[in-house]
Amino acid sequence: MDTKRILAGLYTERKRIDQAIVALEALNPASTHTPDRSGSRRRMSAAGRRKISNMMKARWAARRKAAGKTKS
Repeated sequence: MDTKRILAGLYTERKRIDQAIVALEALNPASTHTPDRSGSRRRMSAAGRRKISNMMKARWAARRKAAGKTKS
């Protein structure tokens, strides 16, 4: 099947769906879709990042120290 015809059909269908959504939203404007914030990513504070950074530095320093003892 011709790719151009497929794309044209999809664009037509998308336009029809968009028009249907606009029409349905006009019937009940209070229920328009708003994104759900419960799935949003949590942000870490600068203090939290600093704390984790210091913990990881200490962890890797301990591993390097332990690895140095076993090689000797």
